[in-house]
Amino acid sequence: MFQSLRERLALTLVVLLPFHALAVTVLTRLIDGPGRAPIGILALWKEALLGVILLVTVIEWLAKRSSPKKFDIIDGFILVLILLSVGVTAMSHGDWKLYLFGFKYDFVPLVALLFLRRADWSEWFRDMLPKVLITTGIIVAAYALLTFVLPMRWFTMLGYSDLHSMYLPDGPLAAFQQIGASGIRRVQGSFSGPNQLGIWLLIPLGLLLSSVKSRAESMESNSKKKFLLSLCFLLFALTLTFSRASWVAAFVIILVSHIPLLRGRVSQKTALTAVTGVMCLVLLAALLFPAIFLRVSSSRGHIEKPLAALQTMMTYGLGSGLGIIGPASNRVSDACVMLEAGSDASWAADRPNLCVFIGDEQVQPAGKICRCPNVSENWYLQIGVELGVLGFVLYLALIWIVLRRLRKTQMFLPFVGISIAALFLHAWEDSAVAYTGWLLVAVILRNATRAVQTPLHSEDGSADRTRVR
Repeated sequence: MFQSLRERLALTLVVLLPFHALAVTVLTRLIDGPGRAPIGILALWKEALLGVILLVTVIEWLAKRSSPKKFDIIDGFILVLILLSVGVTAMSHGDWKLYLFGFKYDFVPLVALLFLRRADWSEWFRDMLPKVLITTGIIVAAYALLTFVLPMRWFTMLGYSDLHSMYLPDGPLAAFQQIGASGIRRVQGSFSGPNQLGIWLLIPLGLLLSSVKSRAESMESNSKKKFLLSLCFLLFALTLTFSRASWVAAFVIILVSHIPLLRGRVSQKTALTAVTGVMCLVLLAALLFPAIFLRVSSSRGHIEKPLAALQTMMTYGLGSGLGIIGPASNRVSDACVMLEAGSDASWAADRPNLCVFIGDEQVQPAGKICRCPNVSENWYLQIGVELGVLGFVLYLALIWIVLRRLRKTQMFLPFVGISIAALFLHAWEDSAVAYTGWLLVAVILRNATRAVQTPLHSEDGSADRTRVR
């Protein structure tokens, strides 16, 4: 009974997570009216539901009177990182409210992994999970494509801000971002931003590619059409996010997924020529459309901020404390807009609380020193700044071990994609990405004494054969 309840709650969580930002925005509009920041209590539903799932897991252990799986190296790394975060924070800033913000982003998904990989997952659940996520991905992609052409009045009616391309802590979400002054939208669909949407789409994309790579030749014509249509939906929506980190990650997982299919059929020379051709096309597109692909100001930030974070990590080798950088920093900082030198900031005059910089000079608001968010544009360096060199090394080791254990499983491609995106963005900050991704890992790296035949393979990569009792 408890297992069935836990599995249905888990499916409910992964289905609803991609619609979190949209749902909270609409509910805030209905409850508080237009122009309001998302109601905080509404945003906690996902943590509450995850907490219920973990509670049911513990009740299962007590009901069965069986001890959970013994600790292994993955558990050890997670626990050491948590203990390290407490010690580093106590010795550095000592702000425990800020610590909790950081813990939410850095460790809540890993704590869920600790518990849920010790739960038994039925064959039905393990079969349904990838199917549900792929179907949800297609629905999310379809809505994202629709938002590319919807008028602004549609978004303001739902409760979004009438501005675009900026985050206001005390205001509603922006409906979309634009690429500089080009006027081209970066779709975010039901998410809070285009990067978040792009990274989440790597999960259903990776699962879809994994589900067919082992049976490509035996697929019926009808199944191939459904696969190609689903693939086009996901890739088209991912493309319109204009998230370059997601593009790079998607290219890598598509390439990796085709290696087993092409091995022995395509010569190394042909493969090298194809990859070189793709790279030349990308370079040509960047030269023809620099405002879209190069985005000099954004690209500069993706270089300068990681270098600054690396310098901070090396200067404060023991760590600066949890929450000092990354998404937690956004929660306690001012909303800042950085404009190029010579830009016109008059459009922000009716928003006096918005911090506006032209070049390195703060032009608004007068008489206030703004405290802008501290971001690294790299998840691993964020961990390094917070937990020091030791935490950085331990976290990289954890990711490497998980990747090794996922190597022959259906979750390998999505996890590779997110791990690559994390080199350029705070990829694990979004709850839909973090909770869904680590839940999938937990199901694969589960406590199984006997294996189960299902698309999600066992921890050692072998195919499952019998149902776990």
